[in-house]
Amino acid sequence: MRKNIIIAAAGALVALAAVLNTFSCVAKSKKEVGLQLYSIRELIGDADKFAKNGAQVMAQLAEMGYTHVETANYSDGKIYGLAPADFRAVVEKAGLKTLSTHTTHFISDEEKASGNFAESLKWWKQCIADHKAAGMSYIVAPSMPIPGTLKELKVWCDYYNQVGKLCAESGMKFGYHNHSGEFQKIEDKVMLDFMLENTDARYVFFQLDVYWAVIGKASPVEYFKRYPGRFTLLHIKDYKEIGQSGMVGFDAIYKNADFSGVKYNIVELEATTSGY
Repeated sequence: MRKNIIIAAAGALVALAAVLNTFSCVAKSKKEVGLQLYSIRELIGDADKFAKNGAQVMAQLAEMGYTHVETANYSDGKIYGLAPADFRAVVEKAGLKTLSTHTTHFISDEEKASGNFAESLKWWKQCIADHKAAGMSYIVAPSMPIPGTLKELKVWCDYYNQVGKLCAESGMKFGYHNHSGEFQKIEDKVMLDFMLENTDARYVFFQLDVYWAVIGKASPVEYFKRYPGRFTLLHIKDYKEIGQSGMVGFDAIYKNADFSGVKYNIVELEATTSGY
């Protein structure tokens, strides 16, 4: 079993190297490129795996040419089982930067009804402090429950505005990451459009996942043009390696990236053709 995991994980690292090479060709110029660490979860996806493989894998990513990482394992004040400052030290020793994280906290039914998010904001204050200690600049909510009504969705937007304001007060930025579900309609409005229109651009940015946008039958380029400047981070991905599905128009995305407001590109793999 261990041998199979190592082989699969090694395949993922090879695929990531190929993705980075493809990305460099698509982008047409040298840019900083990050990696969402969920892509290599078989190697470093929990505290034990990170303790065993983290330093070596971070060094491999830097050698490939990645420049920063986005985490996906924050729990009980720790990141991949490490105190935030210790995690930062491992990443920076490899020559990488800790740029962003995927983490979130859902509001309770009582908070939805009252509009008072005080309890959840306590959690966020600690989360923000921890990720600032880890050297990060961006906190991204990776998902949320799909509401049944626009009234409920507005409550979530109000909540995110308050979380974003807390982040801003600490010198950080808060954003939301889409999957395909955000492109469905709630009542008569596309969910992501409503979120873009009902969150404060001073406090909430969006991390457009271009693959999930296409799966949701939406055009990333149209969103760049309709909501210019709102997409500070991009998830550059396909289901497997870039170009694997033939559905995502990366050339058009980069020709129109100036509209998006993008500052950083982050690669993510859900799987690879090697079977990982």
